Amino acid sequence: MVDNKIQAENKMGTMPINKLLLTMSLPIVISMLIQALYNIVDSVFIAQIGEDALAALSLSFPIQNLMIAVSIGTGVGVNALLARNLGEKNIKNANRAAINGVFIIILSYIAFAIFGLLFTRKYFEMQTNDLKIIEYGTTYLRICTVFSLGIFMEIMLERILQATGKTIYTMLSQGIGAITNIILDPILIFGLLGFPKLGVAGAALATVIGQFLSMFLALYFNIRKNKEINLNLIGFKPHFETIKNIYSVGLPAIIMASLGSVMTYGINKILLVFSTTATAVFGVYFKLQSFIFMPVFGLNNGMVPILAYNYGAQKKKRITATIRLSVYTACFIMALGIATFQFLPRYLLQIFKASDDMLIIGIPALRIISINFIFAGFSIVVSSVYQAFGNGFYSLIVTFFRQIIFTLPLAFIFSKTLGINAVWASIPLAEFASLIINLFLYNSLYKNKIKNIGQANTNDDPILKAAEIK
Repeated sequence: MVDNKIQAENKMGTMPINKLLLTMSLPIVISMLIQALYNIVDSVFIAQIGEDALAALSLSFPIQNLMIAVSIGTGVGVNALLARNLGEKNIKNANRAAINGVFIIILSYIAFAIFGLLFTRKYFEMQTNDLKIIEYGTTYLRICTVFSLGIFMEIMLERILQATGKTIYTMLSQGIGAITNIILDPILIFGLLGFPKLGVAGAALATVIGQFLSMFLALYFNIRKNKEINLNLIGFKPHFETIKNIYSVGLPAIIMASLGSVMTYGINKILLVFSTTATAVFGVYFKLQSFIFMPVFGLNNGMVPILAYNYGAQKKKRITATIRLSVYTACFIMALGIATFQFLPRYLLQIFKASDDMLIIGIPALRIISINFIFAGFSIVVSSVYQAFGNGFYSLIVTFFRQIIFTLPLAFIFSKTLGINAVWASIPLAEFASLIINLFLYNSLYKNKIKNIGQANTNDDPILKAAEIK
């Protein structure tokens, strides 16, 4: 096992960057694409029930996104602490990080389950007076929150697998759970194969069943395949120093991811002034764009450990080559995305059984919002570069300004003065503003942490100059 570890470390420092980035990223990209596909399929089946059901799903998204933000952010903190302890050969503290991570993620689940039981209906009543949307949304979100243990534990257990380099198992657990969800959706929604017709409740049940299956698979892989970690809870007592260390890294990640929920909730409130159809369009956009953004996020997950390792090894050329290749790849993916949204918006919307009104609102919406892809590829990669070099606060700054300072005020002002198409334009305008901020922050990071690694060369910045790297 020692030899394998040395080989892995040598690979991080010696394998050609293009092959290394592909090897590190591909399993994560595949699992994220499967997740994006099941999100789209889920909405496609919901759309068969009606536009009100689709609008209810859109209004549910901020809470679902908040659950994911809390679980992923906590997982990031556990992942970082666990990996560091394993690197230091401190198995006791590594196990302590994993077990305390499971403990606090269960507490997070309990908080959302209480919200689901007591406050779900009130949440929808704060946004709309449409009784049909309130009923659909309450039914769907209550099931997703009360039975959310699956998603919380799934993400935590998968982050533990990632910390020990077993990303193939995270792909399997996520993929099998997502495929199960896709299969169960039509069966439970429309009452096929002798099952009762459950409507939106069926969609929610399909979701949580898939999540629980992923959780059990991830638990199995941790117990049987992850020999570095022992998840034995017998005699467990919370270790508050470990929990503090987890949140010192995880809390900024939670806050950053949660800002998306705040932005989405605010945009939904603004759009409801125009129509519930407008909120349905916004929800459809988020489902569709995830299929473009998820591969870039997977790419980033492969990029970050490469940068971190080579920063520690003081290999500047490999760092700049990795950043450059990641930016080029992300921008290529985004170019495909914007072409699809610009030329095929009608066909994308018709996947969701779009009405004539939805097409009238949705076609310009997809074309206008997708302009942000031009800027987003660069910004997403650079935000992960900050995290790889321990400057996660930079990412938080950019996210806060983009979603809270720029998007929401612009959308509100435009809704009062220029109409709904201008509301859509607030998103690419905010993304452009965040691009400018990112250029300044990246320049600062480069000067302070990359430029002087090894033999400094002021002309090999990967963003400013495309140098040939061997």
